[in-house]
Amino acid sequence: MNQLLEAALKYHSMGFCVIPVNPSVKDGIGKKPYIKWADYQTRMSTEEEIRGWWGEWPEAMIGIVTGPISDITSLDADTPEAMQKVEDLITDSYELPTSRTPGGGGHFHVRYVQGSRNSNDGLVHVRSEGGYIIFPPSRREDGKRYTWQCEISEQGLPEPCDAIRSYINSLALGGYKGGDKTEIRRMFTKGSRDEDLFHVANQLVKSSTEENVIRQVLENLALICKPPFPENEIPAKIQSAIQRAERKERNLSEDIREWVMSSSGVFLSSDVVTCLHLSSREEGKNASKVLERLKDEGIIEKYGDKRGSFRVVESSCEKIDFMNVKDKVVDLRWPFDIERWVKILPKNIIVIAGEQNAGKTAFLLNTCFLNMGEFKINYFSSEMGAMELQDRLNKFECNLQHWDENINFRERSSNFADVIKPNDVNIIDFLEITDEFYKVGGMIKEIYDKLKKGVALIALQKNKGTDLGLGGARSIEKARLYLSIGDGHLKIVKGKNWATEHNPNNMEWKFKLLQGSKFIWGHEE
Repeated sequence: MNQLLEAALKYHSMGFCVIPVNPSVKDGIGKKPYIKWADYQTRMSTEEEIRGWWGEWPEAMIGIVTGPISDITSLDADTPEAMQKVEDLITDSYELPTSRTPGGGGHFHVRYVQGSRNSNDGLVHVRSEGGYIIFPPSRREDGKRYTWQCEISEQGLPEPCDAIRSYINSLALGGYKGGDKTEIRRMFTKGSRDEDLFHVANQLVKSSTEENVIRQVLENLALICKPPFPENEIPAKIQSAIQRAERKERNLSEDIREWVMSSSGVFLSSDVVTCLHLSSREEGKNASKVLERLKDEGIIEKYGDKRGSFRVVESSCEKIDFMNVKDKVVDLRWPFDIERWVKILPKNIIVIAGEQNAGKTAFLLNTCFLNMGEFKINYFSSEMGAMELQDRLNKFECNLQHWDENINFRERSSNFADVIKPNDVNIIDFLEITDEFYKVGGMIKEIYDKLKKGVALIALQKNKGTDLGLGGARSIEKARLYLSIGDGHLKIVKGKNWATEHNPNNMEWKFKLLQGSKFIWGHEE
């Protein structure tokens, strides 16, 4: 199932009103609902509607209608200053569902605050009655995602704490004026003094103020509280603020370590900041400290002369247990009897590079037809809809029911490594890339890393008159069999594991393709 559709249905089951939103980054249409959504402020979308929407717009972002219909109010903080403003309102013990936006901002979610509507103070936007908010794992057209930093628990959204409720209510009443005298007089009074003192302690801890100075400040503020705040409880406030700062730094350290360990090759410190959506100056400084610690531990090392450039030290190597290997040749049958010339082994990558309309899909469907019932085959298509696929399959001497029972056809256009079945035959039709073609090698490696005893057949577009697909030499590095199709010819560009003593490299077949499904071919040396 489409990952976005699956998530949309999950949110629907949690009681949220779901709508489809355009992932475009163009002004005027980006982040706008695909549908007229006014009705959905007063009635829930249905499962049938959601399935229909994502059937029509499979890449749509997941919009959640805010306000009473979904029982949700959200704070939308786009800038580091806005993020800091909301975080300052959150007490140490308050667990608030939070998602990160593609631009590095944050969405903070609570249960609906009665009477609240869309509003803002020029810094933070309230999304409530009359609005909607984007939920993860939505992805913009440029590939940037919304991600959960703290997911919604099984118990649902929390009630807003007093500080957040007051902030939202103040906006609903005509705008928050956090710096005026009226607001100052309301501070340090019964019902708010506890949070106010913690807020001051938290700010002083973050600015690296010495603990004895923090204590003096809080003792002075405790005296002006109405009623006065107990002096013996001040150390607990200071420790709570210190522990919160330590916990945030520890969580950041774990996130950076995990990101570094999952990466490979060279990266910049700015990549860490961008990928983890670190928006404040404080987070950037802490990230630099964490990277220095990882360097001291020998996990990463500086690379080249560029400042902030590192590489992961790959010190572990898996032993090749050639004495006890039990795997067998993957006895696939191929069009053109290619199995007579090249052996396919477990964890092999096979690339089929072809010109547009040269026969790549026909080659892959014929491979399925020849091996039906012998292997578990997963076919991931990025360009065929259900009707086109049915039309193609009807041209084979096999009924549709047999195809459905033996081939697992799935719609997929990106992130193929996420759906690879490690021990099956995986067919990717096709690995589409429109720019930055050098990334093809990395994409194929990700697929290779997911394989165990299975294999992957990957179709690539190629330009007329060339043997290699888009990505050039990068596309051939991991392949153990590399085929090139174009102008009525099929050529073995690379056959690593010979089936006989005869070298299969550069062997060619001339062919005609009938009805887009049947190859008539002859062999050429």
